[in-house]
Amino acid sequence: MNFDTALLHQNFGSDRCSGSTLAPIYQVSAFSQDSAEKLEAVFNNKAPGFAYTRIANPTNDSFERRIASLEKGIGAVACSSGMAAVTISLLNILHAGDEVIASAGLFGGTIDLFHDLEAFGITTRFVTEVTAESVREQLNERTKAVFTELIGNPKLNVVDLKAVADAAHEGGVPFIVDSTTATPYLVHPFDFGADIVVHSSSKYINGSGSAISGLIVDSGKFPWDYARYKGLEEYRRFGKFAYIAKLRNGIWRNVGCCVAPQTSFLNSLGLETLGLRMDRLCSNALQLSEFLQGFDDVSVNYPALKSSPYYDLVQKQLGGRGGAILTIDAGTKERAFKLINGLKYATIATNIGDIRTLVIHPESTIFTHSSKEQKEHAGIFEGTIRVSIGIENVEDLKEDFEQAIKKI
Repeated sequence: MNFDTALLHQNFGSDRCSGSTLAPIYQVSAFSQDSAEKLEAVFNNKAPGFAYTRIANPTNDSFERRIASLEKGIGAVACSSGMAAVTISLLNILHAGDEVIASAGLFGGTIDLFHDLEAFGITTRFVTEVTAESVREQLNERTKAVFTELIGNPKLNVVDLKAVADAAHEGGVPFIVDSTTATPYLVHPFDFGADIVVHSSSKYINGSGSAISGLIVDSGKFPWDYARYKGLEEYRRFGKFAYIAKLRNGIWRNVGCCVAPQTSFLNSLGLETLGLRMDRLCSNALQLSEFLQGFDDVSVNYPALKSSPYYDLVQKQLGGRGGAILTIDAGTKERAFKLINGLKYATIATNIGDIRTLVIHPESTIFTHSSKEQKEHAGIFEGTIRVSIGIENVEDLKEDFEQAIKKI
C-alpha cells in the first residue's frame, strides 16, 4: 500500500465485535473471562485476551498494531507520554554502571532525564552531534545504547541514520531513534538500520494537541547479546520479540505508564490524516522559510533550505522534506518577544505538531533549566524563536510574519 492508504487500511479493519469502522473506546479498568482457568491463562501469557487496562486494552492494542505496521516494526507499546516512552525504552535494557551515547542538542526534557538517570548509576556520554565518528570515539565496553533525535528539536540537525547505525552495530549496541519530528511520513528509520524508534505521539500522530502519549516500536532486528544484556536473558526464548516481551512483562507494566484508551482513540483518529497534514505542514514550512530569508532583521533555520548544511541529507534520507519546525533568530530576547507578540495567527504555546501554527521562545521556557552550554548545543540563543508550522494558508502566514517582523 502507499502511505495514505496504509494509514486507513494496513493492519486495521472494523471492530470484530460490533462492526464499528473505528476501534471503540474500551474505557474500563478490567475485563471478565468465562472461567478462572481462562483468566489464569491470560494473566500468564498463555492465551490471548485482556485482563486489566494497565497491561493491555483493545483500544490501545488496535492503536499499537497500526503504528507497528506503519513503522515496519514487529510490535509497539503505547505509553502515557513521549518522555515515558524515552525513559522506558532505555531502562528496559540498562543497569547501574551502563553508559549511553547521546546528542548534547536533545530536547531539554530528554537532557534532564539523562541527568536524572545518574542517580541510578547510568552515565550519558554527550556528543555535540551523533555521527558515526563521534559514536566510534565514545564506544566502550560499558556502552549499552546510542540515542538521538532524528531531526533535532529545536536545533534542526539531521542525523545520518545509516552511518550511525553501522557505527553502533560495530560496537554491538542498539541504535534508538526519537522520530517524533520526522514521523513515518518522512522516513522509516528501520530501513536505515535503526533498532528501536520512539515517538511523542502527542505531536504529529495525534495532530490536534488533544492528548498526551508516547510510543516505543521495536524493529525485531537487533541481535541481542544475552551475556551483555543480562536482563533479556529470560526472554531469549521469544527470539526477535525478546526486547518487546521484556518491555510488556517488565518495567513498562510495573511502572504503570500505560496510555488511556480515550487517548489511543484520539491518536488513531489523528493517525488517519497524518499523510495529508504532513504534506501541507512540510510545504508550509519550506515556503515560509524561503520567504523569511528575504528579511535582514532575522535569520531563519530549516533543514530543507539549500543554505542548510543538512540539505543533501534531507534530499537523500527524508525525500526532500524537512519536517514542520523552523527557527527564527531575532537577535535579542526583547526583539524575539516583540515578534512573537506581534503575530496574529500564531498561538504562543509549548507544543509542536498541532494543526495550528505555534511559537515559543525556547531559551526562557522549555530550556529554562539548561546551562548556557547546553542551550548552545541545542541551537538555542537569546533571540531564538521556534515555529511549529500549522496547516493555515501559507500566504496568510507570510503576511503575518512580515508585519510582525516590520514591527521590531
